[in-house]
Amino acid sequence: MTTMTASTRMHPADVARTAAVGLRTRRMRALLSALGISIGVAAMVAVLGLSASSQAGLLAEIDKLGTNLLTVTPGQTLSGKDAKLPREAPGMIARIGPVDSVESTGKTSASVYRSPYIPSVNTNALTVSAASLGLPAALRMTVAQGRYLNAATADQPVVVLGWTAAARLGIAKIHPGARLWVGGQWFYVAGILGKASLVQEINESVLVGYGAAEKYLHFDGHPTKIYIRAQTEQVKDVQQVLAATAYPEHADEVVVSQPSAALEARAVAQSALNGLFLGLGAVALLVGGIGVANTMVISVLERRSEIGLRRSLGATRGNIRLQFLSEAVLLAAMGGIAGVVLGVGVTAAYALLKGWATVVPPIAWGGGLGAAVLIGAVAGLLPALRAARMQPTEALRTV
Repeated sequence: MTTMTASTRMHPADVARTAAVGLRTRRMRALLSALGISIGVAAMVAVLGLSASSQAGLLAEIDKLGTNLLTVTPGQTLSGKDAKLPREAPGMIARIGPVDSVESTGKTSASVYRSPYIPSVNTNALTVSAASLGLPAALRMTVAQGRYLNAATADQPVVVLGWTAAARLGIAKIHPGARLWVGGQWFYVAGILGKASLVQEINESVLVGYGAAEKYLHFDGHPTKIYIRAQTEQVKDVQQVLAATAYPEHADEVVVSQPSAALEARAVAQSALNGLFLGLGAVALLVGGIGVANTMVISVLERRSEIGLRRSLGATRGNIRLQFLSEAVLLAAMGGIAGVVLGVGVTAAYALLKGWATVVPPIAWGGGLGAAVLIGAVAGLLPALRAARMQPTEALRTV
């Protein structure tokens, strides 16, 4: 009895070969069933891969810009009014030992337009701010076109545009003599800054020198935002003394923050849309599993003569069950592999477009492929059991 059981046991290579033959004889049906599985797996891999790649890209950008940037802004007074930072605050902060550089901006009440004939309500939500001369260096920003402010132009009616501000004003290139209507008079455009990641407010600003802001735009000289670069290993220590240093009399009216901290939090946060797309991928996997089950049920009905013949030649119920179960698993595995390849391809293409590193977590491709195989096994189990229960005489008689 033991010898007979051993002789009817199929070698894994024979199982795989038999399963492949069964699929090759019904290629179109197998292809359509595997397609449902592949779409679900591709969706799961792409969602997790794009999420991981975007996080890696953002963290790389933070590392490039540095995590040692701190900002100081005015808060509110006890009466609920907007506070003001002292004009001397940047100089006082610069005296802190571990501070490497201090730059500032100050908002004005002026608006900016392409010409004096544009309605005053069309402000494009842009801010005109006074800016110190070392601002781009402190924020590690580049000048995309033209030049930044210098000691000569800081006192003259000259502006430098942030990246977003230039786009909203329709200025793509600096031309000689280019001007903007700022605060009721013409200002010449000196340059356009490159896009900033950590300081979005600079992107949406039109910058002038402190001297020009006081002379032409009635600026009171009080900074509204101070940017501090501190030694990386002492950022926390500097952060603790900034408020008291910037405004010793009213330290409670000063707000100190670290812009990179918000971006780091955003980098590790899971988007609500990720859950939605993963849900859609799971639905697609389920639909693919139903397709596999349907294919295997029809396969059992169409191959009754084969089942009867194999049983007559000595194949056991276990052999038949294993044959049909392996076909379902192989079909799902093929769809899963195709889905992983497609999902990784989509992730790589989008990451390349965005300039990110391509990151596909092992849980994305491993979990997707594992889920596909599991669904295939579950989908093929009932048809496999049904095929195994067929009696040889019954199977041959219904041909």
